[in-house]
Amino acid sequence: MDPDPPLYDSLDGQVALVTGTSRGIGAAVAARLADLGATVYAGARDTADVTGEGWRAVRLDVTEGAEIEAAVERIESETGRLDILVNNAGVAPPNVPLHESSIGDVDRTLAVNLRGPILLTGRALPLLLEGPGGRVVNVSSGDGAFEDVQEGYSGVGGQGYPAYRISKTGLNGLTAYLDGEYADDGLVANAVCPGSVRTDMGSDDAPRSPAEGAETPVWLSRFGPGAPGGRFWRDRAPIPW
Repeated sequence: MDPDPPLYDSLDGQVALVTGTSRGIGAAVAARLADLGATVYAGARDTADVTGEGWRAVRLDVTEGAEIEAAVERIESETGRLDILVNNAGVAPPNVPLHESSIGDVDRTLAVNLRGPILLTGRALPLLLEGPGGRVVNVSSGDGAFEDVQEGYSGVGGQGYPAYRISKTGLNGLTAYLDGEYADDGLVANAVCPGSVRTDMGSDDAPRSPAEGAETPVWLSRFGPGAPGGRFWRDRAPIPW
């Protein structure tokens, strides 16, 4: 793998859609992409929670098909392009073993963390494929890796968060699918583990700030045409799936 992928120094003229921007990693990613010059559509369930200066707030609950359609249609009508999609929105259910998990918690976790990115990416693909090197960045987790499955959030004895773990494994699968299906058309799709971050889903004791957790997702968003795709990254280096 090329250890020095082609990167855009500036994102002037490019358009990005970031989900889950009301706080945490999503807000940090949106802020940095805007700093780099991108027109940033900041997705949130309540647009009043989008506070970034210059961002274009867009109502986007990724569990709602109508809101997905409306968001992409708005971007297409206003800009005619989409260069970067960052699937960041996510939830974590209570930390209980699978046999104690409620149907509602399982359904919501899979709907936000996996079904939403599948549907949103599918709807956004025609725009992403119009220009060279459209990027999809899926904010995943080491919890979704097969080779290091007990890493990250864990309960007593290394168990816990079953629906969350499974949803992130599926998100990694979406990444691999997008690379296999669309790389020849110019799409650059990657997944990223941001590490342990001080967010609502994380812990107050986590070692990384949201800005630090956003560093690799932003770096992947800067990949140019021909950059590596279909990989799982942490700290700008590929890690096992």
